[in-house]
Amino acid sequence: MKPKKYKVSGEKRIVKWLYILTFVVMAFTGFGQMPIFKRYYISDIPGMGWSADFYFTHYIHYLGAIFLLALLAYVMVDYFLITKRNVRLTASAYVRIALLTGIVLTGVIRVLKNLPEVVFSPGFTQFADISHLGFMMLYLLFAAIFLGLKSGWVQAR
Repeated sequence: MKPKKYKVSGEKRIVKWLYILTFVVMAFTGFGQMPIFKRYYISDIPGMGWSADFYFTHYIHYLGAIFLLALLAYVMVDYFLITKRNVRLTASAYVRIALLTGIVLTGVIRVLKNLPEVVFSPGFTQFADISHLGFMMLYLLFAAIFLGLKSGWVQAR
């Protein structure tokens, strides 16, 4: 039996596009933390000079993280208080939730690492950095796979 399709309301469509836009900004500014935009002349493209400024991309990344956490909190509250009785999470949602959890936790570790009073060993710092990048790359890979499979986050009960 084929599962019923969940119809997305206008409000949820806006949240979906805010989420996608936030992830695009986060991915772009995250890669900007590595000095690749200057090295590969992306910052030489007219209007992209700001992308080579580490501190600017760093602050934009932090603002994006704050917005992403607020968006995730909104979606979780909405799901548990309003939509849970009408929909159920798909298998792809559980994969995405696990990867998002990894991204958020390693992101928190990276934020803590940047505080002057917090000191991590170089090995742990490298592990956190690579884990953060790895979770993000896996998330983007699985998001593309799920997009191709047309597997959403929820389906109607």
